This record gives sequence, structure tokens and C-alpha cells, in this order.
Amino acid sequence: MIKDPIVEEVRKYRDEHVAAYGHDIKRIAASLREREAKSQRLLLNPGPKYLLRKTGS
Repeated sequence: MIKDPIVEEVRKYRDEHVAAYGHDIKRIAASLREREAKSQRLLLNPGPKYLLRKTGS
């Protein structure tokens, strides 16, 4: 398998991030929600997408 340096870097930062929260998904999610709440960026929630029924024959 070919080693991609970008993928390796992303994995390294991901491993550091999860280790900072003790690999606890609830703590990770809580920190991301907190970061999102503090953000000054416009957050979009497009909601679910519904399929339209075909009409006609």
C-alpha cells in the first residue's frame, strides 16, 4: 500500500485529538459542540431531504 503523507498527517492529528479526550466519544462530542457554540461562523442545518413521489403514468 502506498503511504500518502497527507493521510498520515490527518491520522496523526486525529490520534492526538482523541488521546486528549481519553478516547471518550462523549467528551469529544461535547468539546466539538462547545467549540461550535463559541464559533462566530454561520452554521447551517439543512435538515432532512425528502424524496418526491413521481406523478403521472
